[in-house]
Amino acid sequence: MTKAIKLLTALPQVQRERLMELAKEVSFPEDTRIFEAGGNADRFWVIRSGAVSLDQQVTPIQRVTVAGLGAGDLLGWSWLFPPYEWDFGAVAFSPVRAYEFDATAVLALSVEDPLLGLSLVRTVAEILAHRLEATRVKLLDSYASRRRSIP
Repeated sequence: MTKAIKLLTALPQVQRERLMELAKEVSFPEDTRIFEAGGNADRFWVIRSGAVSLDQQVTPIQRVTVAGLGAGDLLGWSWLFPPYEWDFGAVAFSPVRAYEFDATAVLALSVEDPLLGLSLVRTVAEILAHRLEATRVKLLDSYASRRRSIP
């Protein structure tokens, strides 16, 4: 599997600097629900420190963790695609510090600077492809281990 792509280090320096002009430093205490599946995806974050769990509600009382994110990782991509609703939930697994970006401002900057917009979309697409591959591998491993445990 390839190494995880980090949004800020993957962007060319000029585009990264322009994007960072929109960054706001935020923090989330441990166990804080950052967003819920189906909610309005109007921002995203780049984690500076700490850990975030992405989860999926599978029953009214059960959530399943689908991924863990840490320093440098992009948290939230649903702001980029209609219907602009979160596909998963996210909770701070530990105290988290992050850069927060307002989606409307980033999209406006992307129109103003098409090179930034293209770089941003390509990088987010690479991140999504990597996460999809990691999830596929995890599912295959889970399926294989279940088959081995059946007598």
